[in-house]
Amino acid sequence: QVQLVESGGGLVQAGGSLRLSCAASGRTFSSLVMGWFRQAPGKAREFVAAISRSGSSTYYADSVKGRFTISRDNAKNMVYLQMNSLKAEDTAAYYCAADLSLVAVTTTTGYDYWGQGTQVTVSS
Repeated sequence: QVQLVESGGGLVQAGGSLRLSCAASGRTFSSLVMGWFRQAPGKAREFVAAISRSGSSTYYADSVKGRFTISRDNAKNMVYLQMNSLKAEDTAAYYCAADLSLVAVTTTTGYDYWGQGTQVTVSS
């Protein structure tokens, strides 16, 4: 089993920045592919970003490309999502996800483990 705990959400004005963190435990962190998803009220959960086990490969949704950056620290068992130039439409609950395989990383079905989420609210 893998436990994931997100932090760093909050209220920010449009154009501002936030950094989300996700702490992982329960399995060798460097064996996990990590991802971030988000879900706005009344909408399906959607892919935001993913990162390979070593961090050498990253993947982004078109809607966040150039504004968000995913990174990981395998020594600290942490994955991060730096969010810049935030927009009102970025408002959502953000979820950290993990899986052992680098398959379907842009889909919710590609992950076996999920955190509880952290709320990000961007005021316009």
